[in-house]
Amino acid sequence: MLETVLYIALGAAMGTLGGVFGIGGGLIAIPALGLLFGVDQQLAQGTSLVMVVPNVLLAMWRYHQRRPIPWRHALPLAGGGLVCAWLASMLASGLDPASMRVGFVVFLLALVVYNVAQMFLRPVSGTGEMRYAWPWLGVLGGFSGVIGGFFGVGGAVLATPVLTSVFGTTQIMAQGLSLALAAPSTSVTLLTYAVHDHVDWAMGIPMAIGGLLSISWGVKIAYSLSEKALRGSFCVFLLLCAILLLFKV
Repeated sequence: MLETVLYIALGAAMGTLGGVFGIGGGLIAIPALGLLFGVDQQLAQGTSLVMVVPNVLLAMWRYHQRRPIPWRHALPLAGGGLVCAWLASMLASGLDPASMRVGFVVFLLALVVYNVAQMFLRPVSGTGEMRYAWPWLGVLGGFSGVIGGFFGVGGAVLATPVLTSVFGTTQIMAQGLSLALAAPSTSVTLLTYAVHDHVDWAMGIPMAIGGLLSISWGVKIAYSLSEKALRGSFCVFLLLCAILLLFKV
């Protein structure tokens, strides 16, 4: 019983963060599961997806309620992400967990550097007008799907900064589109990990309940923050995740 309550509390914390940053909470749940419960990388990724999938769906709906997601842009992203996430998750299920964890840390650190550079080398200038459409959104969705399939994070962690810096969207619009990308890709990744027995349902389901109870609060926080504050917080969040994972490398 105590463990179940702990899982719900952990899911609630991850759900709040997922709502704030539009990523479903998996980025922090994966290192947390490894550090707190000693599970290997694939099991941590698969179990966190049990929480991430409903979190992403609810967060996407909450974002859409506040500012409608442009589906003409979301569909190419989601389509590319779905196919590539499925292929990448099939490959990831058989890789060495330690090597995957090292790769995840390197990816997060590179993403921190990229985001910091975007913040300080140029002003925040997202206008909400999409600079590039199909087929480039499909390409971005594909790359994001590969990341999501390998690391169980939905791909939003890559898509969000690219949408703001390259495609010219605002941070809020980027997070809404990234959630639309993540919804199908996380679902197919969870299915693949489950087929290969990389999911602890007894741990994941209480985390999902906690996440669903808190995700709307995270979305509300996101809309109360300034553009610069939201981007800066996102960088700190990524750096914290990388540091936590380094303890398990």
